[in-house]
Amino acid sequence: MTCRLSWGNWHAALLALAAGVTSLHAEPKPEEIYRKALPSVMTLEIENERGERFVGSAVLALGDDVAVTAWHVVSDARRVWASFSDGERVKVVGCIDKDSFRDLAALKLEKKFPKRKAVLCQEMQAVAARAYVIGAPKGYGFSISDGLISQIRRVDGFSQYQVSCPISSGNSGGPVLNDRGEVIGIASWTKADAQNVSFAIPARELARLDVSRSVVAWEKLGKGEHPAAPGRSVQPIPVREESGEGGIEELKKRLKRSVGKPVTVILRENGQENKYSFTVPAGGLK
Repeated sequence: MTCRLSWGNWHAALLALAAGVTSLHAEPKPEEIYRKALPSVMTLEIENERGERFVGSAVLALGDDVAVTAWHVVSDARRVWASFSDGERVKVVGCIDKDSFRDLAALKLEKKFPKRKAVLCQEMQAVAARAYVIGAPKGYGFSISDGLISQIRRVDGFSQYQVSCPISSGNSGGPVLNDRGEVIGIASWTKADAQNVSFAIPARELARLDVSRSVVAWEKLGKGEHPAAPGRSVQPIPVREESGEGGIEELKKRLKRSVGKPVTVILRENGQENKYSFTVPAGGLK
């Protein structure tokens, strides 16, 4: 018995086959990428030695109880807590290892979180590839933004991703993802006086961190700042933002508490806005 298909049936079959092939190769949707990566993302609450509190981001990687973040986020920490999107909150007991030059740190959580660890991609991504960032911009935790890998640039002697994803203070230390939801980098710094010009440390640099080392408690951790290059903005965002209407004397007091740190001052005058980035000198503002 011979079975023959009419042209209409053949046409329908070919369309179905084409649709099946297309679905097999379709890129994951942003919501799928977010859902896949979210369980590994943390918002960090940092309290420094002066009692000031800040927010940063981190991602569970290199171990079920190891959080990876940017070193500048925790460089002067004395207490750190990590919160997941499902409300789970855990104490971060200390720093396992750090690379201050590359702005990376591996932190020890108080307990393990099986099946939450992020998938790392240590292969360098292509320029113009899609990128996503999850973090806490301005303290708004677990926010996602997207963009492109604008370029791969050699900065401070090693390759870094330049990304167009909108990144703000609080995103620092959070994961940069590819279109498969894999971590390709850690958000590190933004270019001052530029729009959507940010940089991430490639995931392959995480191999420099030795997670077999003993944990160093925060109170024993030596003081240190990530050496910010001119034009960088790396400061985390305070948990509780203070009003900027206190006048020049209040500004002087704030700057005295930030001696040696990179800051950005925004001057608004006659409807125009200018930003000035600098490292606060000893004694603050005279």
